[in-house]
Amino acid sequence: MPLGLIALALGGFGIGLNEFVVTGLLPSMATDFAVSPSTAGWIVTGYAFSVAIGAVAITSLVGHLPRKPVLLGLVVLFIIGNVICALAPTFPIMLIGRVVAAMCQGAYYGIGAVVAGSLVAPNKKAYAIAIMFTGLTVANVLGVPMGTFIGLEYGWRATFWAISGIGVLAFGGIALAIPYQARSGGEGLRSELAAFKSAQVWLSLALTALTYGGLFGSFAYISYVLTDVSGFSSGTVPWLLVLLGVALFIGNLLGGKAADKALDKTLTFLLVAIIIILVCFSLVASNPVAAVIALILMGGFGFGTIPGLQMRVIKYAHDESALVSGANIGAFNLGIGFGAWLGGLTIAAGLGYTSSIWSGAPVVGLGLLALIYARVLDRRTRKSPSRLVKVASSGGTAPTPTSDASVVTRSTDS
Repeated sequence: MPLGLIALALGGFGIGLNEFVVTGLLPSMATDFAVSPSTAGWIVTGYAFSVAIGAVAITSLVGHLPRKPVLLGLVVLFIIGNVICALAPTFPIMLIGRVVAAMCQGAYYGIGAVVAGSLVAPNKKAYAIAIMFTGLTVANVLGVPMGTFIGLEYGWRATFWAISGIGVLAFGGIALAIPYQARSGGEGLRSELAAFKSAQVWLSLALTALTYGGLFGSFAYISYVLTDVSGFSSGTVPWLLVLLGVALFIGNLLGGKAADKALDKTLTFLLVAIIIILVCFSLVASNPVAAVIALILMGGFGFGTIPGLQMRVIKYAHDESALVSGANIGAFNLGIGFGAWLGGLTIAAGLGYTSSIWSGAPVVGLGLLALIYARVLDRRTRKSPSRLVKVASSGGTAPTPTSDASVVTRSTDS
């Protein structure tokens, strides 16, 4: 395994920890800043919005530049944001620090995914992306409990200092292990934007947003489901979430391997499985044993889609557009925000906590329809080269293939 992948995963670990650990520290942060819990919630909400904005805005500014210096600069931005948080004397300064740290996340994952794919053979790109995203899954499994413990034991500021230290280690790893990758051509942003002419790119972005819009209503309110419906004590929930994190980790790696062999077929299988699991989970949530099994399956199959979703959008962007890759990270976060909103809406309507689970199934179903349409379009585009050859052999003038055709003919998955 290239050391560069480990360095990228370390950066992903720090970023994932920074995003999720705050939920366990909100009460103490709200007390220190003398703000209400709802106001303190902007530490989470503001971060998510900033990730979605930064995924496109920052990547559009730096995506055409050499990737190694850009990654190093993004890590520096991440470190600065967390140092601001650690030193923040007031709540507004704290929010500024969170925004600064969040702005780098989408660009880091977007550009990092392209770099990860370039470090391995073409038939292992999805698995390489999965390795990079293991940092995010490990952050959920080990990092968040450890970061919360540090914050509760030594104060929440200590957690942000620890995250800053992880950023420094990631900077060193990237500096030493990632080769310099000069970008060819001088079109810059225009070249990056050209990738958005592909219908497959837009379908892939919609697929990502819908898949995670369906999933994250369940993830956002899973603690309430486990305690109020399944009957677990609040003290047991953290251990169940660790179990969920292990499922995320395994699903991410296995999903990457499967996507390398058959990208669209793997995604189709996973989406069908997710829909079935969400429906079944909502039906058996009152049974503790069945609920745990469903929780593990939901996490494993759900995160199994991440490498394939990221690989699909990169594939149809000619493997080059970091802007499209970053936009897909933005699509993940838009889906997360929509899923949490939808789940909260159904719960507020009096449909119960399990409604946050089953209401996600039709949203994932829309994602499945988008994928099916994309596969049909893919097959139609594949037929165009043979038609073009016939036209040329008869002396006619063949039309120029679309950008989708030039990409799809290189695909190994139908």
